[in-house]
Amino acid sequence: MAPKSDNTEAIVLNYVNEQNRPLNSQNVADSLQKYNLKKASIQKALDSLADSGKISFKEYGKQKIYLARQDQFNIPNNEELASMKEENAKLQEHLDQQKKAITEVEGEIKSLQSNLTLEQIHDKEAKLRKEVKEMVDKLVKLRGGVNLVRPEEKKAVEAMYSEKISLWRRRKRMFKDLWDAITENSPKDLKEFKEELGIEYDEDVGVNLQSFSELLQHGKKRARGQ
Repeated sequence: MAPKSDNTEAIVLNYVNEQNRPLNSQNVADSLQKYNLKKASIQKALDSLADSGKISFKEYGKQKIYLARQDQFNIPNNEELASMKEENAKLQEHLDQQKKAITEVEGEIKSLQSNLTLEQIHDKEAKLRKEVKEMVDKLVKLRGGVNLVRPEEKKAVEAMYSEKISLWRRRKRMFKDLWDAITENSPKDLKEFKEELGIEYDEDVGVNLQSFSELLQHGKKRARGQ
């Protein structure tokens, strides 16, 4: 149910005085939608208030601009304005101090929240003690000459290593045969030809098939000696 006309005028007058700025009927209608006031009734209330001298208005062509009467407000003089500015500065300073204090408190809260609780400290201590014990046990076994690698794991690694060495040796032999066939009657300098093709021997990159083969044989001899 829409408010009565006198009640509508009271609502509109109160709004115009509260805003104390130039308004048109659309501004007022948009802001007072919560009162279920139609634009026509708001326009009528504005015109009635203007005719009765309760608000001011000016016409700009077909547009009417309404404004609260300024003589109803207590306008401060220069001395009062200076006092108000000083008071505002003090309030602003107090506000800044409060904001700083809030920031410090929030920082302290975050710091406390990031710290471990006593229960968490005990849990972490127990976990670290367990890890240290496991490492100490492992170190004791190593110092005592205990083999920590299971025999089947060691055998699998040696087999894979042996396979790679054999493949390396076979490919090395295949390359040598192919290289000899290509360069047998070549007039080019073999070193320059190799560099031209971007070919690198094992020795060029600091590796040696024989040393890797001996490493495997040394591992087998050590295993038999244990």
